[in-house]
Parts: sequence; C-alpha cells; structure tokens
Amino acid sequence: MNFQNRKQLIVQTVDERGSVDVRELAELLQTSEMTVRRDLVQLAASGLLYRTRGGAMKVSLATDQFRFANKTAVNADRKDYICQLAAQDVQEGDILFMDCGSTVFRLCPFIRNKRITVITNSLPVVAELMSSDVTVNLVGGEVDKERQAVHGLMAEEHIARYRANRAFIGVDGISLQHGLSANSEKEASTATAMARQTEKVYLLCDSSKLETDKYLYFAPLSLFDVLITDTEAKPDVVAAYRKAGIRLIN
Repeated sequence: MNFQNRKQLIVQTVDERGSVDVRELAELLQTSEMTVRRDLVQLAASGLLYRTRGGAMKVSLATDQFRFANKTAVNADRKDYICQLAAQDVQEGDILFMDCGSTVFRLCPFIRNKRITVITNSLPVVAELMSSDVTVNLVGGEVDKERQAVHGLMAEEHIARYRANRAFIGVDGISLQHGLSANSEKEASTATAMARQTEKVYLLCDSSKLETDKYLYFAPLSLFDVLITDTEAKPDVVAAYRKAGIRLIN
C-alpha cells in the first residue's frame, strides 16, 4: 500500500476513533510500526492529526485534550454498549462509586430510574442524575475545570468515609504485561481510592484501550473484579485476558 492510500486510511481511522496507537495502525495497514511512525510524522507536519506518545489523535481533541465533551463523544456507541451491560448488575438499593471517566458517565441514562445512591467526583454525572431517582453524593475538594471533576487529597478523604457495593471506574490503558495506566495522576488516585472502598470493582473500558500503555502505570490488574468491554475486542485478546484469570464481559 502506497503512502497516499495509507494516509487516507490513517486520517479516516483517527477521525472515527478520536485517537489510535501505532500498533493498531500497523495491523490495520498491514505494515511495520516504523512505517506507521514515519507516516504519522508527515501527517502531523501537514496538520492532519496530532502526534501522541505511541500514536495519534484528532487535532480537534488535541487542542483541548481533556475537555470532557470531546472525550465523551469518542467511541460513543461502544461506550453505550458497555454501559448497558454494566447497568444489568446494578440492583435496587445499591451504593455505587462512579469516577469521572467518559465511559462511566454514559452509564447515567441506564441507571437513572433505579433507587440507588451514587458517590461521584464527576460534575457531569451529578448534573445528569440530579433529576433522576438516584440519590447523589458529590465528592468534595478542588474542581478541575477542564476535566469537570473533583480531585485531590480532600476528595480522597471524602471517598474513604464511605463504603459501596460496586465501583465503576474508567482507564486510559490496560495491558496484561503492565496493568492499568492513565494520562493523569489525579484520575488514577481517585480510581484507586474508590476501589479500596467497594465490594466489587468494574472496569469500563472500550476495546481501543486493550493492550495499550499510557503515561502513568498506577495499578495491577488485581485492582478490578470485572472488565466490561465491547464486541470490537479482538478474539485473541479476549482469550488471553480470560486465560489470565480476568472476568471479561463483552
């Protein structure tokens, strides 16, 4: 495949997914990772995408990388599918932790008619559930305006005062070799604080994040009990995770 054809497919894939890593593109294009990296450099120089550590993302997301609305819109169908599966485990009377992940946010429409309590550091989750049957407990602390979430020491102390039946958390990357990784220390510390205070931890993770390593490694795979992903997950990856003893639902 020549550069022009690779260019068209790379730009199309980045536009559809929001972000993609070198390994995924190499498999898609049936070429080497070195060739993909060289292509990404040229495309970034032309302003067609933004280079990231290990891949690329849409320019519109890169210019405001952490704006919540943008993250929520990436792979929206996959996220909704994941959240429909997750909502099936939520029982009347449950107490839930929900972190500020963009996938976790999309759980709201599927639980809003349940008489449950949600403890969250996410302002969008609070706004979405305020007019629902759900009792909302907003974690206190310093507000991250771009992320629309509450983080910091006070937030972690708030979380430590409560116990929950289930925690729903997101992640930026997960791999069998390295465990869970994130783009931010703030979000990583919130996720681990919630995991410590709950009976069962659900990791909501769209398939594009499987076998992906991000900036900060923050927890082993043992942090969560259930991994929920979508039907786009590669069969060999799903098989490897299950062989490793992970309960994976898709």
